[in-house]
Amino acid sequence: MALAMQKRNNIRLPPEVNRVLYVRNLPYKITSDEMYDIFGKFGAIRQIRVGNTPETRGTAFVVYEDIFDAKNACDHLSGFNVCNRYLVVLYYQSNKAFKRLDVDKKQEELNNLKTKFNIRTDEVKK
Repeated sequence: MALAMQKRNNIRLPPEVNRVLYVRNLPYKITSDEMYDIFGKFGAIRQIRVGNTPETRGTAFVVYEDIFDAKNACDHLSGFNVCNRYLVVLYYQSNKAFKRLDVDKKQEELNNLKTKFNIRTDEVKK
């Protein structure tokens, strides 16, 4: 057992690997218990959050206690068939997740400035 732990400490993982997995293409009616059954086979899970709004249905976040368990789950469950749907399992990357929010926020600020200064961009310039 100690030898296995020592081997784990010497392995270099890619930078995108982390303990949080983002799962897409889930059946809409999947429960947290079913998620624990599927993902719990690969190691101790700290938390599972299944999407419950119209924008997040079919997605979930799975947080493992150990990064190696998360890597093992990602490697084995990506493409796994659940209720005739193939899971897409990715490592959660916060910089990519919030990038879309930043773009939407900047667009809203731009629209507010256009309104404030009465700038119309829909006119055709001649």
